[in-house]
Amino acid sequence: MITLGDIPRKHSRLDPDKECIVCDDVRLTWRQLNERVNRLANALAGLGVEKDNKVATLALNCHRLIEIYYATSKLGAVTVPLNFRLAPDELVYIINHSDAEVLFVDHNTLDIAKGILPELTNIRERIFFQGGEEGWLDYEKLLEESSLAEPEVEVSEDDLCHLQYTGGTTGLPKGVMITHRNYMTTAIGMGLALEFQPHYTTHQVLPIFHTAWWPVLIHHLAGCRAVIAPRFDFAEILATAEREKVTHINMVPVLFSWLLDFPDAEKYDLSSIRYFSYAGAPMPEEVLRRCIAKFGPIFQQGYGLTEAAPLGTILLEEDQCRLEGPPELVRRINSCGRESLVTEVRVVDEEESEVPPGEIGEIVIRGKNVMRGYWKDPELTAKTLRGGWLHTGDLAETDEYGFIYIVDRKNDMIITGGENVYPFEVEQVLYEHPAVLVAAVVGVKSAKWGEEVTAVVSLKQGAEASEEELIALCREKIAGYKCPKRVVFMETIPTSAIGKVLRRKVREQLQS
Repeated sequence: MITLGDIPRKHSRLDPDKECIVCDDVRLTWRQLNERVNRLANALAGLGVEKDNKVATLALNCHRLIEIYYATSKLGAVTVPLNFRLAPDELVYIINHSDAEVLFVDHNTLDIAKGILPELTNIRERIFFQGGEEGWLDYEKLLEESSLAEPEVEVSEDDLCHLQYTGGTTGLPKGVMITHRNYMTTAIGMGLALEFQPHYTTHQVLPIFHTAWWPVLIHHLAGCRAVIAPRFDFAEILATAEREKVTHINMVPVLFSWLLDFPDAEKYDLSSIRYFSYAGAPMPEEVLRRCIAKFGPIFQQGYGLTEAAPLGTILLEEDQCRLEGPPELVRRINSCGRESLVTEVRVVDEEESEVPPGEIGEIVIRGKNVMRGYWKDPELTAKTLRGGWLHTGDLAETDEYGFIYIVDRKNDMIITGGENVYPFEVEQVLYEHPAVLVAAVVGVKSAKWGEEVTAVVSLKQGAEASEEELIALCREKIAGYKCPKRVVFMETIPTSAIGKVLRRKVREQLQS
């Protein structure tokens, strides 16, 4: 198998009657999925969609998004997944910048799409998942009226399959060009590390429009099942995990922090879960230790980014969950792992030389999973991929065994009074306080210090903590210049669509 479209095609021959997708009341076997994918691909071809044409999706999690990913892949077309939480102007920019010609929407996003249609320069076909909307083609009707034959389009592993726009943390969103080879390399690397069994089932709870859809990809590659959560609701997620005997759930660290304090978690039987995984940000050690104590030593993590589709490193449970023993081994609980079987990962200085263990440098990645480049931006592509390595902007150090320890984002580092402060180190301490639910540390402009270390904290429901108390805790644990000069309490802290704390937005709120 060399392309995304080959996944349903191959498994429909090997395991036609095996269930592969569950989404609310929809249950599809491999035969049914492949037939729907073929019908959609042929319908799109009938609408004039050809190789390299761009097809945009704006919808909440749904089995139809996976069908679109596979169908466009069989045509050699390119999917442009859109973040439904973006502002209208941001959506207009991405759709126009990507040259998308077809737009899929669901009932949650229909009104948003209607509002921006006059500003979309290239959209010529509009398709509505639920049907019956004037001016929009009916998704299910298109499938009913189309052939289920395999599309006869030659698609290469080096063809683009996704144009994945980043969150735009620095300037305008960037279109990451991801090829079939990129995604399939990631799937093979993760699949080999995680040792899949045929009965495994992932519960896809993070947005499918994000590269966080990788659990579906790697489970489907192995012929396993994916259960799609249409919305993020802990009660629904846990009930579904129990009912469907889910073996894997992937989330971001802040969601595990919330899960620890979810009041009804104990009433669900989660014994089928083989492992939890997380990515998107480092997990504070205190939160991870609480997770292990509550759910067992079944945690793994990966480090990567959209530009790596998204694989960089993997840390398996034997290292992630080691709480006792020699310090050099226990320390790995704070690592993001080592390079995978399909990636090379280094930590380098400003001259691109690998730094020795214990010194801080930038993480760079090389492998067949690394993006082709940024859409319509050759200058940024050349800068980011200089020397054949993907420069991540993440700062880290290594140990003598090759384990990598993330320090922080290069752009998030705080310079206060001439000293460098890495926010994650301060956040780690704040999470040791039992009242802290979410913490974000940023630098705020200061005439005296250049930047002032400032902590923004969201407390657990019913819990209490004072500014003086949290600053005192930090002074016990870390150097004085690293301690927050100020603690601001917020009911909610800005996060991305996958639940990653957005320090940039925190900083903007404090400086507004």
